[in-house]
Amino acid sequence: MEDFLDPRNAEGMPNLADSAFAMDFLLSVKTGIRNYSFAITETTNPELRNALYKQMDAAIDLHGEIKDLMIKRGWLHPFDFNEQIPIDLKAAQTAVQIAQLNLFPNDTDRRGMFATPNK
Repeated sequence: MEDFLDPRNAEGMPNLADSAFAMDFLLSVKTGIRNYSFAITETTNPELRNALYKQMDAAIDLHGEIKDLMIKRGWLHPFDFNEQIPIDLKAAQTAVQIAQLNLFPNDTDRRGMFATPNK
């Protein structure tokens, strides 16, 4: 991947982006669950503790839904590392390739690269 404006480099990118967004959401929910558990151990107010339990239960349910979606779409293989490793390697390689792109090239002329209708 040398040119970020070349349409060939966008192939498969929506699926990679969706899986990255889902993983970020999954990790954020997991962090929220951990924070709820800490908060529950720090409070002595029964009403507040009950509210935190309910919110934590909802977050655990959400985590399950996200996990199920990711497994269904083939973005996550929590029980088969031989399936998960290639997915993680591809995501890491793509991130490195994107980081190495020259995002501000001197020549940004793209005439002739895209199909244009006949005049």
